[in-house]
Amino acid sequence: MIERSPKAREIMANTRQLLTTGGYKNFSYADLAERVGIRKASIHHHFPGKEDLVKAVVQEYRAEAQAGMEAMDQQIKDPLVKVKAYADYWSACIKDGTSPFCICVMLAVELPTLPTDIAGEVTGHFSDLSGWLSSQLSAGEAQGVFKLNETAEVEAKALMAGIHGAMLAARSFDNPAVFDQIAYPLINKVVKTA
Repeated sequence: MIERSPKAREIMANTRQLLTTGGYKNFSYADLAERVGIRKASIHHHFPGKEDLVKAVVQEYRAEAQAGMEAMDQQIKDPLVKVKAYADYWSACIKDGTSPFCICVMLAVELPTLPTDIAGEVTGHFSDLSGWLSSQLSAGEAQGVFKLNETAEVEAKALMAGIHGAMLAARSFDNPAVFDQIAYPLINKVVKTA
């Protein structure tokens, strides 16, 4: 990750929160300046334009997700445990409110109107995630842990969509438990039973 000043980090953290709650078009530098307690010109000093700022936030988010997947691959051998750990991460984030929604899901809704660089990062995040899930499902199928009805790639995309849908449902019902009620049965559908 790029080394940034404490103020730039604060700007990015607040932008991330704004993206989580409302997406790209939901905030301006004026909103951000008020929230951070600085002038708009100070934000422009760190990030010349909104596109630069949001791209930096999404790149950082994507790098964090990649690091998380790599860490799981190094620390955990069982593909089922890894897939459940992915769901557990979001379940905990939703329950404690630290990151109740994936910013890339919020931005995906706006994908047709996003600047090209940001859209590419968002699409890249989903490619990274579905590729990782696909590799877990393939490994689990080879080990006899998963029984897939479709290719690992198709099942991974369906699982990813289901997890993101569970986030949306938890938000819609204002009930964090709804995430678990949807996400874990989706995982259990691909688990091979004796």
